Amino acid sequence: MDAVRVVFFDLDDTLCGYWEAAKVGLRKAFEEAGPSGIDAETMVRHWATAFREFAPTLKETGWYKTYLKTGEPTRTEQMRRTLLVAGIDDAAMARGLGDAYAEHRNDALELFPEALEVLEALRDRGYPLGLITNGPGDIQRQELETLGIEDRFSIILIEGEQGLGKPNPEVFLRAEERSGAKGAEILFVGNSYAHDIRPALAAGWRAIWVRRPTDVPPSGSHPEERPADLPAPTAEVSDLREVLELLPAR
Repeated sequence: MDAVRVVFFDLDDTLCGYWEAAKVGLRKAFEEAGPSGIDAETMVRHWATAFREFAPTLKETGWYKTYLKTGEPTRTEQMRRTLLVAGIDDAAMARGLGDAYAEHRNDALELFPEALEVLEALRDRGYPLGLITNGPGDIQRQELETLGIEDRFSIILIEGEQGLGKPNPEVFLRAEERSGAKGAEILFVGNSYAHDIRPALAAGWRAIWVRRPTDVPPSGSHPEERPADLPAPTAEVSDLREVLELLPAR
């Protein structure tokens, strides 16, 4: 790690508990605005079924361009499909559920307890910090405002604002250009092997994989695993403080 000059972070489930907040948001939305006669946990399972079918199609359909600009239309469509799984066709209810979910998810979003400490320690050690995060521009900016960490980063690359996201290699090239560093001079810290670790390693960067047992989406049942035939990360950690132990003061 001695060559590292710049540190980039992922946002969701690396610095903050996005999926945990999403689960809270879904339960509260279905409790408040969901169909009568169907409990919230059943509706969350219907949401997961709809998500597994809808999310993989975004980039192959006309939804992706809309998704990059704002999260509302795809969020509402996801809820419409969730209601259809339950045998309900109600566009107004879908919009109301989507709005309630977004509000409650944002209210529940929190940094991991050590995140701010680590960001400030790295900055004090002289490491410029960057952020590379996927998602619509409006949602990611709202998250940064809610968490109060935007000013910690000198470089912020958001999928919705860039027009492309991880694991596209172009994202990592843009980060190199913005940072003035390249290859082993850059460390990426992220929670997703597929979207963070593998493409960072392919770019020649160092990569620390943050693995927490809570990192499970509502549509999943267990944390992500690395395929045995793909390269290992530079390091694996379960707490961001371990990153400080791996990086020397500059």
